[in-house]
Amino acid sequence: MGRSPCCEKEHNNKGAWTKEEDERLAEYIRGHGEGCWRSLPKAAGLLRCGKSCRLRWINYLRPGLKRGNFTAAEEELVVKLHGHFGNKWSLIARRLPGRTDNEIKNYWNTHMRRKLLDRGIDPATHRPIHAPALDFTVSLSKSEDGQNGKVAIGSREQGPRRSHDEFRCPDLNLDLCLSSPSTATTADAFAGRKSGFLKSKIESN
Repeated sequence: MGRSPCCEKEHNNKGAWTKEEDERLAEYIRGHGEGCWRSLPKAAGLLRCGKSCRLRWINYLRPGLKRGNFTAAEEELVVKLHGHFGNKWSLIARRLPGRTDNEIKNYWNTHMRRKLLDRGIDPATHRPIHAPALDFTVSLSKSEDGQNGKVAIGSREQGPRRSHDEFRCPDLNLDLCLSSPSTATTADAFAGRKSGFLKSKIESN
């Protein structure tokens, strides 16, 4: 068996709630509790769907609901909770007695977002909008003899980007000549050492 149709298919009332409907819904819930919202309208004698009755009770009729603008303490709590939960309004409403998730969402979008933007705070990240970014710079200082000396690494606020040539390492002009010892040179050196050794031995005798 399929689920029973909602108010759109049963030709129930879809307009604004009347005072008589509010009283009938509140009286029934006070006497029987919320129960099953799908079967509640028929039991209460209302030409409304279960979803409409549930939203009417939660957002307008249930005891303990607060009306009007949020207090400064409530606004501060909403900002803290939004920084932790994000746009999960039902979780925020559980920690804000007397306020519904729909009411908190509407108040956030119409009031709190603008207040945070006026303070220079991003409503999505809760961080300063114009926070300076850090960019590292490398500078080479030369010693008195013209050679490269100390290397300094620092940070600065990010500004216009510098060209790559400004960060290039200095060219090192080194003329390196590498040659392998020849066989003749090695042989001559060995012969010279041998001749000197024989000469010194003869003189000692």
